Amino acid sequence: MKIGEVAQLAHCTVETVRYYEKEGLLAAPLRTAANYRSYGEAHVERLRFIRNCRVLDMTHGEIRLLLGLMDQPAADCGAVNQLLDEHVSHVEVRIAELTRLKQQLAQLRQRCQQEQRMDACGILQGINAMEIEPAQARHTHLG
Repeated sequence: MKIGEVAQLAHCTVETVRYYEKEGLLAAPLRTAANYRSYGEAHVERLRFIRNCRVLDMTHGEIRLLLGLMDQPAADCGAVNQLLDEHVSHVEVRIAELTRLKQQLAQLRQRCQQEQRMDACGILQGINAMEIEPAQARHTHLG
């Protein structure tokens, strides 16, 4: 099947298919005599798997590792369990960060309860007065 067909079946765009090929997540398809890409059902299944991993907010590195493990059907799935456990930890860290962000935004919003002149806006003053903390090392896949 052609690239447009595989993209439609995998619920993604043609650009996404090309990108995943370029990234090495999707094997390059065979080429027809006219040099068109010729995809098979295995490409559709792999694209759906990649898309589902992205929905779970997995990085390309995590997906690449899972795909490599899938390509070893006789191996045990301990590495998959470990990867998922680590990903859950990443999500927990991110939830904590987002909770702190929500609290900061709510505190800023409390600084301006009615419309007034820009130079008196409590939100803008609060943002301007924020102390920036040094970036902390993250132990997540987000960097």
